[in-house]
Amino acid sequence: MGCTSCSSGSGTPSGCRNNGHCKSGGCSKMEVYDWLADVAILENKFNIYEVSFKNGARKGFFKNDKNHEIYTGDLVMVESAIGYDIGRVSLSGELVKIQLKKYGIKDFSEIKNIIRVAREHELEIMNEARSREKETMLQARVLARNLGLDMKLGDVEYQADCKKATFFYTADGRVDFRELIKVLAKEFKVKIEMRQIGARQEAGRVGGIGACGRELCCSTWLTDFKTVNTSAARYQNLSINQTKLSGQCGRLKCCLNYELDTYLDALKYFPEKADSIETEAGTAYLFKTDVLKGLMVYTYKNSGTFYPVPIEQVKKILELNKNGHKPKDLLEIAVIEEKEEIIEFADVVGQISLKSLDKKKNKNKKKKPNRPQGENQVQNLQKPNQERGPKPQTQQQQQIKEQPNAENNQGNGQQQSNNNKKKKRWNNNKGNRPPQGPSAS
Repeated sequence: MGCTSCSSGSGTPSGCRNNGHCKSGGCSKMEVYDWLADVAILENKFNIYEVSFKNGARKGFFKNDKNHEIYTGDLVMVESAIGYDIGRVSLSGELVKIQLKKYGIKDFSEIKNIIRVAREHELEIMNEARSREKETMLQARVLARNLGLDMKLGDVEYQADCKKATFFYTADGRVDFRELIKVLAKEFKVKIEMRQIGARQEAGRVGGIGACGRELCCSTWLTDFKTVNTSAARYQNLSINQTKLSGQCGRLKCCLNYELDTYLDALKYFPEKADSIETEAGTAYLFKTDVLKGLMVYTYKNSGTFYPVPIEQVKKILELNKNGHKPKDLLEIAVIEEKEEIIEFADVVGQISLKSLDKKKNKNKKKKPNRPQGENQVQNLQKPNQERGPKPQTQQQQQIKEQPNAENNQGNGQQQSNNNKKKKRWNNNKGNRPPQGPSAS
């Protein structure tokens, strides 16, 4: 994740326990912030704790009747229908009462107990069970397909003691999976539990990245799934495009409801029956409405110009039309928006090649910078007695120059003699060559 707000000094997040990655869904997956954790206000602490399993994919409430020293974030062993399970304490103290009230749990006698804090060998067994989940899910999908069941297995969760496996699936209707349970129990040698979930719950368990670039809301913090209609998109002036409005679960995005109340409050101030208004220039028809800016865009028939008119002005024009009066034109009332200058960048892909750049570099290398005339004049004035011609060479420099010339002359003479020898050999062998062309009969 690269979280820095909850880092513990080394850059890894300490609160989510994922230690810098989103393998299981997210940093704040179904978490509740304990804002009373550092406040010592009560001596008798509430003995019911909230425990999350599989990094927040499932939660439950458990009692601490044996008064173990348990803190938020500890891995604890809890009772289960068969054997035991291991989870992490996600919430403790007075805030658990609010969570129990939220979920409507009033009878505390049915709440199971916390056995103790988990030990190392128990955590090793749990990690081994977690590593088997992916392979188990793939095998179960093959078995369900062979039986011809119309269902989709989305996730598998093993209990910490490897005695029970829960299969989460989605289906359009009711599925008779009795034969499948027998096959799975025979294959994996554990107790099998099948649990049907919706498409949104499946997306929350699997996780992923949304169109906004962030993690899915259902896999991080959203727990209550409300119904979403296409009317929410219409109120917000969104195009009814099924591919853009639907999320990874195949249903309409839950975020369509986030700003719906704001749009509904703003639409209360818009006038009704304002699809057309009368002016002296003609009848203007409503083209679109900008809800947040409070503008209604009108245009005349067979005209390409648009006039954004404020809501108050539209109400005044409607009152004038009721009384039989018409304004002159919408141009005087319309709000003219100043367009910002857009810096355009030229697309030069394919116009510039590497060869042309290399040629320019070679040309620049050949050119030598000329000295300005002022410098030469200054140097000449400073040294008037010295000659401006080339400096006299010493005897050593002359000998060094003569040596390579002599070597070159010797090499050229040897090449000429070798060439003459080759020509003589070729002329001697020329008479001994067989006649070319067709042989004479």
